[in-house]
Amino acid sequence: MSRRKKAVEEPEETAPEPSRAAGGCVLAALVIALGAVLFAVLGTLAVLVVWAVGAVALRRAARSVPSAANPAPPPVPEGGENTKPQFTIVEDRKGHCAVQWQKGVNGS
Repeated sequence: MSRRKKAVEEPEETAPEPSRAAGGCVLAALVIALGAVLFAVLGTLAVLVVWAVGAVALRRAARSVPSAANPAPPPVPEGGENTKPQFTIVEDRKGHCAVQWQKGVNGS
């Protein structure tokens, strides 16, 4: 007696989606290759191009910082020019410190 094997249907395999890391590696490889070609062809001028690109990138990064990231300090209250804030660091439980602030004290 022979038994017939039932055809087992395998689920369709979907192609895995490319990861962001893989895309970053490909982009980095392209930039390095372009830089190598640039240095090979242009020599010293390539160094100046790299410096210029770096300066532009640095300037764009510096200008894109939101203004709320570095707010101005609050105004000094009236009569508060001679006061100094005081604080105490207290270890309330092992490995955990807390800062206790006190209102300004005259710094005479």
